Amino acid sequence: MNEYNVIAGVYDRINSGVDYEKWADHIETLFNKYLKERPELLLDLASGTGRMSLAMAKRGYDMIGVDGSPDMLAMASDAVFDAIVDGILPEDGKRPLFLCQSMTDFELYGTVGAVLCCLDSLNYLTGDGELDKCFSLVHNYLDPDGLFIFDMNTPYKFENIYGENAYVYDVDGDKGGSFCVWQNFYDRETKLCDFLLTVFEEGEDKRYDRYDEDQRERCYSMDEITGALEKNGFELLGTFSDYDLSPIKDDTPRWYFCARAIKET
Repeated sequence: MNEYNVIAGVYDRINSGVDYEKWADHIETLFNKYLKERPELLLDLASGTGRMSLAMAKRGYDMIGVDGSPDMLAMASDAVFDAIVDGILPEDGKRPLFLCQSMTDFELYGTVGAVLCCLDSLNYLTGDGELDKCFSLVHNYLDPDGLFIFDMNTPYKFENIYGENAYVYDVDGDKGGSFCVWQNFYDRETKLCDFLLTVFEEGEDKRYDRYDEDQRERCYSMDEITGALEKNGFELLGTFSDYDLSPIKDDTPRWYFCARAIKET
């Protein structure tokens, strides 16, 4: 997985439209729907800047965040510190534990009640067999009947929204100052999409510094995803197109999944 070295500093601003509290509500809805009681310890896989870990920690969950980017984890640690200073998290309360590990080779100290993986992080598993390896590890570290809650970008999104399109993000909104140019190149045969990212950051002298980074995602079909879940010991409980558990459609850009780990007890 790409380490997000260049865009770590602007990642949250680029994704400022993501409503993590609403996403956390969605996760708790799934807990209520599919579990007898809410879990206490959660894993936030590919936790990035820790926004989801923090949203769940504020609700009283004990969080472990795993991510492969030291720069993203540094941002996550800063966010937790700021939350404590601002009184959002109590000083003597539970703080997320962040570990720098990959999605296909992580180790925990024990099992967890649920694993979350948000913002299409699993699409960054582009190599053959990597999705299976990740799902196998998730299953290994889940409690019996524990939930695996994740989302993935859909073929519709790769073909119609990414495609060969290019986008320019005003990172700071109307204020200006930082821009991100996002160019997409999707290969329909290999199912791989290359993202060429260029970030322009305005300095105090009003000149811009330029930073470039390449990323890649893989488009997985529904059959590939559900097959990998079944192969690695999961029962698929539901697929949704949004936080409200609405059914998926042909033009759904993001699939939301909830699966249960089946284990002998």
